[in-house]
Amino acid sequence: MSIKKIVLINGHPGQSSLNKSLAETYRQSAAARGHQVRYHDISAMEFDIDYGHSGYTNIKPLEPALEAFISDLEWAEHVVVTTPLWWGAMPAKLKGAFDRALLPGRAFDTRNTNAVGIPAPMLKGKTARVLLTADTPAFFLWLMYGNAIKKIFSRQILGFVGIKPTRFTSFAPASHADEKKVQTWREKVAQLGAEAA
Repeated sequence: MSIKKIVLINGHPGQSSLNKSLAETYRQSAAARGHQVRYHDISAMEFDIDYGHSGYTNIKPLEPALEAFISDLEWAEHVVVTTPLWWGAMPAKLKGAFDRALLPGRAFDTRNTNAVGIPAPMLKGKTARVLLTADTPAFFLWLMYGNAIKKIFSRQILGFVGIKPTRFTSFAPASHADEKKVQTWREKVAQLGAEAA
C-alpha cells in the first residue's frame, strides 16, 4: 500500500457534530497507517464567506485559513470532505470556502481554455471522497433529486478544477441515528481512512 498525502475538510460549521466525529475517525485511521493528513475544520476557520462583487479582476486577499486550505489542496493527492446535506446542498460556510479559495491561477487557468471556453483545471491528478450525512436516504436522493448534491461536488466544484473521480459514502438517516448505527458508520470510515480511499 502506498502512502498518500490527504487533505481532510470537516464541512460542518458546528463545534461538535456527527461530521466532525467521522472526520476525526478518518484522520486517526489514516494517520495510524502512515498517511500524511492535513486537517481543516470549517467551524474553526476564520474568513469572510462572501465572495462579493469584485469579480476576478479585484479579488479579496485570502485570509490565512483560506491560503492554508488552497495550499493543502495543491499539495494533496486525495481530498476528503465530510458534510451534512442541508436544504439540498452543503452548509454556506463550506460553500464559501470553495467560492473564495478556488480561484483562477490556483485552481483553474482562464488563459488556457478548451474549444467551448472551459478553463483548464489546475488541480489534476487528485481523487476525492465525500462523506455525506443526511436524513434523505441515498436511494431517494437519486430518485427524487437526481443526486444534485453529488453532481455539484463531482462536476461543478471538484471536477471543474481537476479533482476526480469523486466517490461518495452516504450516511442516512443521520439526525436521530442511535449509537450502534453511528459506530457502524465510524467503522466504515475508519476502513476508508486506513486505505486512503
